[in-house]
Amino acid sequence: MSPLPDLKTLFIQLIGAPSISGLETHDDMSNHAVIELLQNWFSDLGFHCEVDLVKDTNGKHNLLAKIGSGTGGLLLAGHTDTVPFDDGRWSQDPFTLTEKDNKWYGLGTCDMKGFFALVLEAVKDLPLTELKRPLYIFASADEETTMNGAKAFAESTSIAPDYAIIGEPTSLKPVYMHKGHLAQGIRVIGRSGHSSDPARGLNAIEVMHQVIGQLLKLKQHLADNYREDAFTVPYPTMNFGHVHGGDAANRICGCCDLHLDIRPLPGLPLSDLELMVINYLADISAKYPGAINISTLYPGAEPFAGKADNPWTQLVAELAGCEAEVVNYSTEAPYINKLGCQTLVLGPGSINQAHQPDEFIATAFLSPTVELLKKLVHHACIK
Repeated sequence: MSPLPDLKTLFIQLIGAPSISGLETHDDMSNHAVIELLQNWFSDLGFHCEVDLVKDTNGKHNLLAKIGSGTGGLLLAGHTDTVPFDDGRWSQDPFTLTEKDNKWYGLGTCDMKGFFALVLEAVKDLPLTELKRPLYIFASADEETTMNGAKAFAESTSIAPDYAIIGEPTSLKPVYMHKGHLAQGIRVIGRSGHSSDPARGLNAIEVMHQVIGQLLKLKQHLADNYREDAFTVPYPTMNFGHVHGGDAANRICGCCDLHLDIRPLPGLPLSDLELMVINYLADISAKYPGAINISTLYPGAEPFAGKADNPWTQLVAELAGCEAEVVNYSTEAPYINKLGCQTLVLGPGSINQAHQPDEFIATAFLSPTVELLKKLVHHACIK
């Protein structure tokens, strides 16, 4: 077996292997280089590795590494892809690890390829031959867009760990619950014409005005009828993020588009939300047959709810030295949770650095993360 590189070299190689996920074809790329690195490193530590192509992706793969036998055990999970970077807004090459002011800069240092480097650093010193229960490492594809990697894994795997940790950047605070995410597009198709004779056309902007009015009623309904006080924003939110219609002041607008984002609480499935949108717009659709089209902009993410008072959450909170909490963003937790394990989100770095130019992980997180991971493996797989 080859000796494992030191921690900084692990970071350097992972960050130096681009693995961007994008909704636009020109942004999207395979994660194969990252998967190959992880497969080689975990294999060198004695893990059995399986690599699977994820359907409906741009040549992307999932990796499952396993060591130890028996039932139960621990799954450490994360995603291998990153978001696209803002060219020109970075102070240095996003694919070159740069150390400055006790921070390691690079695309994926925080969100979240760096997590795998820290897992490797933690497990290399553990007595892996003494495991009483298996340790799994799952590296997924496409979390930043479709979550197809985690969805495919949950549908196809036969593993049944007792516990799971998803290493998203939570500042090493355990997260047991988060909201979901639904992004929809609404297009109104009208009839264009000369503005001097409005009756000869159908102004899509005016119809969209009615659509927005109904959606505002739905927004209020969600706020009035769904609540979870554990969240800082304790109700489902709706945001109108994009609206565009028309091309000239003297022309009746023939098409208008609206993009909206809804963040549901646990207990409110995406399918129910989609039906609510349809129902709230039903009267307008009946008034203007064929004029309103509702679509999903990209695959959404279901909300996730674990329990703050179960033994695993309480143990991890004790080991991490802080109370378990909830967050408003989404992760792969609802899909990993389908394996039947007690699932938490916990990882190094701050979510405030994710998806930002000059992304970094503070070096103060490195040693504490390694030590915490060792303790988690000990409790779940050795003790």
